[in-house]
Amino acid sequence: MEFNGSIVEFLENKSILVTGSTGFLGKVFVEKLLRVQPNVKHLFLSLRALDSGSASQRLHSEVLEKEVFNVLRTKYGTGFNTFIAEKVTPIAGDNALENFGLADDSDLLNKLFNEVDIVANFAASTKFSERYDVALQVNTFGAKNVLDFAKKCVKLKMLIHVSTAYVCGEKSGVISEKPLKMGETLNQTSEVLDIEAEMKLVQTCLKELNPERVSKREEKEVMEKLGIQRARTFGWPNTYVFTKAMGEMLIGENGGNVPIVIIRPTIITSTYKDPFPGWSEGVRTIDTFLVAGAEGKLPCFLGNEESILDVVPGDMVANAVIVAMVVNANHESSDPLIYQVCSSQTSPLSAIKLRDYSHSYLLKNPLTRKDGKPVNFVMPICLPTMDSFRRYIFLKYMLPLKLVNILLCQYFRNTCVVMNRKINRVLQLVELHEPYIFFKGKFDDLNTERLRMAMSANKTEANIFYFDLKCINWDDYFINIHIPALVIRYVMN
Repeated sequence: MEFNGSIVEFLENKSILVTGSTGFLGKVFVEKLLRVQPNVKHLFLSLRALDSGSASQRLHSEVLEKEVFNVLRTKYGTGFNTFIAEKVTPIAGDNALENFGLADDSDLLNKLFNEVDIVANFAASTKFSERYDVALQVNTFGAKNVLDFAKKCVKLKMLIHVSTAYVCGEKSGVISEKPLKMGETLNQTSEVLDIEAEMKLVQTCLKELNPERVSKREEKEVMEKLGIQRARTFGWPNTYVFTKAMGEMLIGENGGNVPIVIIRPTIITSTYKDPFPGWSEGVRTIDTFLVAGAEGKLPCFLGNEESILDVVPGDMVANAVIVAMVVNANHESSDPLIYQVCSSQTSPLSAIKLRDYSHSYLLKNPLTRKDGKPVNFVMPICLPTMDSFRRYIFLKYMLPLKLVNILLCQYFRNTCVVMNRKINRVLQLVELHEPYIFFKGKFDDLNTERLRMAMSANKTEANIFYFDLKCINWDDYFINIHIPALVIRYVMN
């Protein structure tokens, strides 16, 4: 692969449609584009909203007012809003609908068809146990709707679709950068994976849930259970990765002559350095355990020396997206190009290290509660398997409560019911994360390495659009960047 051009120059005077810009990665991507190439022609951001006014409100409250835009805001000062008005247009759209729900005869839709050069699809429902109907609409058929829209853009040079590396399920060994085939499953089930049939199954199930007898909460629970059940039927551990995998299948099957790149990041963490170190949004995957530890609420840690956590800072993923969409613009291929943005091959991180990093930081930076009392941080004991975790929970919490309740003649019966409910929720949460805590595979990133090498001759741009995971010192990143930012944002505040 050779690339002798300039990423920044390519972006000049280009119109890019972005879905999912209210998400963490979408924001990092949009901010980077506007900062490194202010002469981009236009960014059209599709936002779920009833009308243009609501879309504009979401753009400002959920995107532009976030601190990730502080560097850009400082750069333009009082001219920031003028710059944004010239470069960014919010669109009241929904990727679950054809053409984002825009009327066929609308001037805006025709403008998009005639102007858009690149479509970048970040839209996703990332909840592991999302309602099956919602996950199918957004992650599976939403991806197909974005592809169908891209096909109608007369100037289209690239459709870039952000997926997840974990569409591989729980495979072990080296996981290659290959596209999924339509109907592919991850186990030996005799049941055929028919994506259209999955949507019909959901529709049938919803019709059978009589609204007069079933509450919205019960409907939600049924849809969540159905998603997990269907995912596991075909070998995927949860609804999120299953529906993302089916989205990839639909894109690959229906891509035609459209230049398509699929980016598969692993576990995305806070920014490494751009626009500033440590920015993140929401308590993401591994952050759940780090925050609980910082609050003194993590008596045990699940993981072992052999468990590899494949993590990638968000700014590196955004940079890889930008480089991939430029380097491969107008490429011709019968299959999508796959790039796995990951660290397990080049810079592996042991899961047990995460506990050690948290312990090291909190020993040097002891926390106090809002009432002024110190947080009592104790080094969590390490539980190397799920079975050991279940035994620990039973012996430490469930058994003592049951014994006390029996001795006191069911006096704590209601307390037992409440505690059991809470414990079961914790177990369900941990079980959803189990495939990633004890993941046995390593992701091949040869295509991604070739992509990085393709731009290495241009030292300036290689530094601007960095995504070489080998350069990261995990000790420094977690102890001095990621954990402090988490503690300030979600514990101290």
